[in-house]
Amino acid sequence: MAILSFDNLCRGYGHGTDRSEILRNISMDVEEGEFIAILGFSGTGKTTLINMVAGLDAPDTGSVTFKGQPIKGPGPERGLVFQSYSLMPWLTVKGNILLAVEAVFPKLSKAEKSAKADHYINMVGLGHATSRRPAELSGGMRQRVSVARALAMDPELLLLDEPLSALDALTRANLADEILEIWEQDKKTCLLITNDVDEAILMADRVIVLNPDGTLADPFPITLQRPRDRSAMNNDEGFKKLRAEITKYLMDVGIEAKVEETRTLPSVTPIHSVPAAVKAAQASPLDERYLTFSKLDKVYPTPKGPLTVVEDFDLKVNKGEFISLIGHSGCGKSTVLTMAAGLNPISSGAIRLDGWHVEGADPERAVVFQSPNLFPWLTAKENVSIGVDKVYPRASRAERQDVVEYYLERVGLADSMDKSAADLSNGMKQRVGIARAFALSPKLLLLDEPFGMLDSLTRWELQEVLMEVWSRTKVTAICVTHDVDEAILLADRVVMMTNGPQATIGKITDVKLPRPRTRKALLEHPDYYTYRQEVLDFLEEYEHGAKPKSPTSGGKPKLKSPIAAE
Repeated sequence: MAILSFDNLCRGYGHGTDRSEILRNISMDVEEGEFIAILGFSGTGKTTLINMVAGLDAPDTGSVTFKGQPIKGPGPERGLVFQSYSLMPWLTVKGNILLAVEAVFPKLSKAEKSAKADHYINMVGLGHATSRRPAELSGGMRQRVSVARALAMDPELLLLDEPLSALDALTRANLADEILEIWEQDKKTCLLITNDVDEAILMADRVIVLNPDGTLADPFPITLQRPRDRSAMNNDEGFKKLRAEITKYLMDVGIEAKVEETRTLPSVTPIHSVPAAVKAAQASPLDERYLTFSKLDKVYPTPKGPLTVVEDFDLKVNKGEFISLIGHSGCGKSTVLTMAAGLNPISSGAIRLDGWHVEGADPERAVVFQSPNLFPWLTAKENVSIGVDKVYPRASRAERQDVVEYYLERVGLADSMDKSAADLSNGMKQRVGIARAFALSPKLLLLDEPFGMLDSLTRWELQEVLMEVWSRTKVTAICVTHDVDEAILLADRVVMMTNGPQATIGKITDVKLPRPRTRKALLEHPDYYTYRQEVLDFLEEYEHGAKPKSPTSGGKPKLKSPIAAE
């Protein structure tokens, strides 16, 4: 029996020529006890849809009904967990839960209310933090409080609006597993809004894509046996097939064929290029050891004595090679990157690029950070021009503008070059950051979790953009990431770091997958999941603070046991 029904629902915003239709002709039934995942790109109306189920918004036409009755406002039978935690900062964990309990169950005794609050606090593993306030909790713990608060209302329908998107990969995976365990206990009807394909497949009975035009795609039924073991999914043929099907659909409707091709790159030389005679003399040896990290250490002084964050980091990178640097939070990935950028002094050892020691910042080493750090009052074109004007002083103004416009077009901003940075979305700002880095024609491109602040599907889109532009320039590149799929997708080699302090290289895997690469093609490649397992095995081994081993290097990986951790 359907507990929730959408009947030809439509919703838009604005009037006349400024009106934008967000949701179009949405019709769907959700059965009692069913777990539905709604998957879609940012801006497709996912939150608008769930707000109408919560009673916080209303359709323009059509209807949404709960147990046969039109939804006309919020109600305790529909518990909502937001993307942001929305906790009362002056209340303790228990105080926040009691607030919900008292609103929904005012007739219970004080002892009964307290017991109910304790029950749900323990259910989400926060019994040890009952008296703490939100400011004393990590992001993952705060989101656990939000889940406990929704569950304490004993709703018939649990609404999860991207509840995990603000969390790091490991916390996100752990909390998803906990929500699934809670759902398994009493099989509440659940509607999850997400942008993560793996999360949707792991948790749901059906995955439904919300298309960019505001319509619903045909559902993808998930027939994987429950309970589902995240660690076994990487070697489950059913999971891999579903993952490929949903990914292909999303790529087809949301990403491909977005970049125009109207501009050409002028032939101009940046000031940091090696002179032709020197380049000819050095070409042979330096192509193979273009970038070298030699016995690199980073030590910080602390009140308790020196702290060695990175120790004996030793790596040789060929010209034009793309390296992914991966490891758990705090393993020193970004420390290595900032030393390579010249933004962080080296304690001992050396970094050499193109035969020269790295000393201080220089535009020959372009950095794309997690936050693009644009000047908000300047346009996209002006933000990119600042660096280009300094790097190409001998080029004409017209040539420099051609460089700027070429790379902005390559990253899909042909129609937004003259918009101010303040008017751009986070994804568009990061595109400007990528264009700015490539436009410097650097010898070394350094990417520090460049897509870490973006939702999963926007990340996919920008990974495609990055690969497309990199394939034209073949600039030597290092990308710090915590995303296993991103690491494999981008890299010629995945360099895995052990846990800090005294972090070093624990393993190197050569990724011998064909280029140019697309996510769709790689998911269908017979070796892809083998590489993925090798990286996942390493992260599992070091998840709980394992001691570093001596570095190892591998070619094509061998399949290992199905033990993994995101």
